Amino acid sequence: MLAIIPARSGSKGIPFKNIKILHGKPLIVWTIESALKAKNVDRIIISTDDEDIANVCKDTGVEIPFMRPKELSKDNSLAIDNYIYTIERLNTDFNSNYKEFIVLLPTSPLRNSIDIDGAIELFYKKKADSVISCVEMSHAPLWAKKICKNGKIENYFNIEIDNKNRQELEPAYIPNGSIFIFKYSLLKGKYTYYSEDTYAYIMPKERSIDIDSISDFNYVDYLMSRR
Repeated sequence: MLAIIPARSGSKGIPFKNIKILHGKPLIVWTIESALKAKNVDRIIISTDDEDIANVCKDTGVEIPFMRPKELSKDNSLAIDNYIYTIERLNTDFNSNYKEFIVLLPTSPLRNSIDIDGAIELFYKKKADSVISCVEMSHAPLWAKKICKNGKIENYFNIEIDNKNRQELEPAYIPNGSIFIFKYSLLKGKYTYYSEDTYAYIMPKERSIDIDSISDFNYVDYLMSRR
């Protein structure tokens, strides 16, 4: 399967995040190495608009067949548009015929090749339109509260849980941003990640950290140092 690793420039929370050194390697290299080890991945494409990111990746054995257009690299650009553009460009200009692909975000460096292969195997086994990695939430969404302007606490959802313990509520899951597998026809035809044939690949919490802030970055660096 084709793997796309998207890495645009312009990170606001952590400047140069995708190539910031994490435990001895640029952040993006952790994802590249996991993809290279995955037995179900046969080609890896870096989608970037940044020459510095491209230069870091060139010696790893992955491909950068073209640079991402600037209009698909802005803060308000949608990832789905870039994925559609990338597949269309590969199929039209490079004589490819990709009908499905996996997206691996570099902000999930703890995801490993076993996760990648497992998600791909689930995709084919279920004949899915998409597979999205998820992690169990620490608390059910029904516990969520909102704080009113006067400081009062109210239920976020208009549902009473009658002081139930956490263990009594149905487990809830959230996408962890680590793995996305799509049929190209789903994105192009319905412009969505989800359909009636979307399945979850469940990952453990210890491999589900998505680096969004410097505290996330430092925490992952700490975890790696403890291995």
